[in-house]
Amino acid sequence: MKPGLSIGNQAVVHAVVTPEMFAQFEGEIVHRAYSTVTMIYHMEWASRLLILPYLDEEEEGMGGAVSASHLSPSPEGSFLTITATVDKLEGNSVYTIVTVHNGDKLVGKGDVKQVILPKSKIAEILKQE
Repeated sequence: MKPGLSIGNQAVVHAVVTPEMFAQFEGEIVHRAYSTVTMIYHMEWASRLLILPYLDEEEEGMGGAVSASHLSPSPEGSFLTITATVDKLEGNSVYTIVTVHNGDKLVGKGDVKQVILPKSKIAEILKQE
């Protein structure tokens, strides 16, 4: 990785809840609200934005772990702010704390771990599967 990524660095994603983000299974909508699946996607995306400027050309990040709590529903049209903050740098792992807000209301919170690996190593791992 290139130098510069530090504890406290932040990345923010803004999203508006749309029907594609609703809680659904097999195409059947369960709730017309922001789904946990979409929330986790946004948490991972915000965390990924933190590492992108620091990846060397031959490196890539892979998800290592996600822990999330979905605390409050957000209906269609809600404006969400997803903020990822670097919490720990350990070896080739980047740990972030992520919050999701709908205005002042805390919608979700969690932790994301990304592992930085050479692209050749990722290709090797995927070949074995």
